[in-house]
Amino acid sequence: MPIHILPDALVARIAAGEVVERPASVVKELVENAIDAGATDIRIECAEGGKRLIRVTDNGSGIPAAEAALAFAHHATSKLASADDLAEIHTLGFRGEALASIASVSQVTCITRHADEAGGTLLRFDGGRLIAQERIGRTPGTTMTVEHLFARVPARLKFLKSTQTERGHIDGIVTRYALAYPHIRFTLVHDGRVSFQSLGTGNLRDVLVEVYGADATAQMAEVGDAGQMSDWRLEIEAISNLQSPISVYGYASLPTLDHANRSKITLFVNGRPVQDAKLSYAVVQAYHTLLMTGRYPVAVILVRVPPAEVDVNVHPAKAEVRFRDADAVFSAVQRAVRRALLDNMTPPAPPSLLRQWPNDRQESGATALAATDERPSIVEPTAQPPLTGSEAWERVGIARQTGALGGRVPVTDAATSSAPITQPSPLRTQNLPALRILGQLAESYILAEGPEGLYLIDQHAAHERVLWERLLAQHELGALPSQHLLDPVPVTLPAESAYLLEGQRDMLRDLGFEIEPFGGNTFLVRAVPALMIQDDTATALREIVADLEMGDAALRKDLEARVLRRVCKRMAIKAGRVLSFAEMQALVRDLEACESPRTCPHGRPTMIYVGLKQIEKEFGRLG
Repeated sequence: MPIHILPDALVARIAAGEVVERPASVVKELVENAIDAGATDIRIECAEGGKRLIRVTDNGSGIPAAEAALAFAHHATSKLASADDLAEIHTLGFRGEALASIASVSQVTCITRHADEAGGTLLRFDGGRLIAQERIGRTPGTTMTVEHLFARVPARLKFLKSTQTERGHIDGIVTRYALAYPHIRFTLVHDGRVSFQSLGTGNLRDVLVEVYGADATAQMAEVGDAGQMSDWRLEIEAISNLQSPISVYGYASLPTLDHANRSKITLFVNGRPVQDAKLSYAVVQAYHTLLMTGRYPVAVILVRVPPAEVDVNVHPAKAEVRFRDADAVFSAVQRAVRRALLDNMTPPAPPSLLRQWPNDRQESGATALAATDERPSIVEPTAQPPLTGSEAWERVGIARQTGALGGRVPVTDAATSSAPITQPSPLRTQNLPALRILGQLAESYILAEGPEGLYLIDQHAAHERVLWERLLAQHELGALPSQHLLDPVPVTLPAESAYLLEGQRDMLRDLGFEIEPFGGNTFLVRAVPALMIQDDTATALREIVADLEMGDAALRKDLEARVLRRVCKRMAIKAGRVLSFAEMQALVRDLEACESPRTCPHGRPTMIYVGLKQIEKEFGRLG
């Protein structure tokens, strides 16, 4: 094929692929234009996840009539004048490609009026061509309507995700800008229904309440002075004159509120949402020793630096930035978040139950008490009668799965079930030998003796396995017990998570949850699986939604498995809990009855085996 020059229309559509990836990309570009125009009220309307309609209306400065058509030309912008301006960018947009790219892959209607003009201008574009232009009346500001996105680019259209997924991406874009610009009122409407609205008070906490809910916001600490926040550009000149011109604001969750992954760490640099692994790591490092391994904080961190100290012209989507002194920014973020956490964390209460003070004081104890020679008051533990087998099961939260001879036996949910459930539970002695309980180590591991050595059993992982096989068997029989709550629990979720939960309500109902919309992004939880009746319902639901967010194309059975694994993980006995001998024996016997007793549902081992020969070798009994 001979070399030839591509037509301008085809070039425009190819170039548009770098700017317009999906409907959320269009929303991002139009919202950024509205913010750059000084808008204080921005309304976003979408239909069918933005595939059929996206309309963004603002009360900004508008476009002069003489320049309205020029705004849709390639490389046309009012935000840069020379190459030197690239070194110090004060706006979100600057390349002059967004409107031209959007118009080349859709039908666009622009209605705008500049603040200094008496009337407005209407323009219509189809596939990048201007097909109509006329004068029209309207208030100052701009309305951009984008219809039938990618209708002329079927290759891109067929790769869009479901309407629900595209809605979620749009929700994420809008809520992020609402967090970065709390002085702007954002309204997001999907298919005629308001799904998100910020107040525009300038108070970041007000936006957090709308995004994450009042309960979650109450568990977040203020970083820096994030009270009344204005446009970042008004603060840049002030911080540029400081010796260390790096400012960090925002909110970070206390250790009582965490997430399964880093997706709830939201970062902004000079009002621009960014993806920066190093800054994200700085936030996580601020929680060193404060969060469990594998858990991550919820944080909204806004970094302000002089524009000359950051390069935003790195990525086509402007999602990445490069700092002149990245280490200084990293340290500033880490210190600010850590300081906020330490200033807001409540010191732990002293234990109410102390162990018996020894009669013969140790040297260290004598040294510590030498000044006063006083002993603390001792609270004597109340004597507890030994538990019978069934009582032990109820206390540890496990129901017996097997009878003395194995086979199908009635199983009663120890939590709340009112009727026995019959399920197959064959005794699998070939998987585990009969074990003799020796005791508990570090309030986390059960020591047991087997025929050929020592077994160290992780009580949490073992209990997860027991609960998993029990719930799985009940689910296969269609008999997962559900328990109605005395008082329904309201749970507010971020907009993108709310749409995901709404789409999975039928699946969750089959697993024992009864959840109904309660307006906006709030849901009422009326029933939960019986096993979870004593759990923190709001926290459990947020963790389940986080599990559902992990992957877009999972099969229903995979989603069900994720939810059940989460239920098991939350309800399994935790490390640090003292178990009686009867409880340990009950747990180990039930683990022996499992089909796969050696791993938890997540694949982690439930036990470590130390062979007798290895023990004898360590003691020098074997050569």
